[in-house]
Amino acid sequence: MTLVLLGALCVRAQAQEPPSQDAAAKDASVNESKGMPPRATSGDYQARTQAGTLTLAAEFMRHSVPTPEATYSTEDFVIVEAGLFGPPQARLTLGIGDFSLRINGKKMASPSQPYGLLFSSLKDPEWEPPSKPKSDKPTLDAGGGKPDDSFHPIVRMPIELKRTMQQRVQRASMPEGDRALPAAGLLFFEYRGKPESIRSLELIYTGPAGKATLALQP
Repeated sequence: MTLVLLGALCVRAQAQEPPSQDAAAKDASVNESKGMPPRATSGDYQARTQAGTLTLAAEFMRHSVPTPEATYSTEDFVIVEAGLFGPPQARLTLGIGDFSLRINGKKMASPSQPYGLLFSSLKDPEWEPPSKPKSDKPTLDAGGGKPDDSFHPIVRMPIELKRTMQQRVQRASMPEGDRALPAAGLLFFEYRGKPESIRSLELIYTGPAGKATLALQP
């Protein structure tokens, strides 16, 4: 009897054992920010400049959010795709706090924002809500009078599609921490205006590699 009870307790303890650190690390690495694949050379970006011994290259993407799998959009942020290039075997500690964007010559530049703030306004231009089924019976208004055509149900993107979209943007965002160069990724800057109202743009880098200001084409 004692042996049976001990065996049952061991099985229960194994079932409740939390996942190992290796398993947790593996799950976390699936969605971590890995950045965009760097372009072949810094000259393949819209503009480039030197930051110490490194080259900062970037391109203004307006309200588009490009990822290797698909291109999304947001009305609350503008996006810059940036890449850092260096000599062979070069490494650099990256952080989104190293970047800011000066729009239309404003004294205060807009700091780069975490990718998570983008999610509430993120849209997939390719996604279309399912078509509304046709009903043979007209919908009457509350008073029982003529049909009410003003009612339009809110259709939201399925959670699975939304999660996939968010994970892709997360992986494409600028990676952080110690990284081998070249490294590239998306930077997000809060801006709700129309891109047509932007007259000048300057991407500002202040980080371990030094300081640099890169003029971009709006």
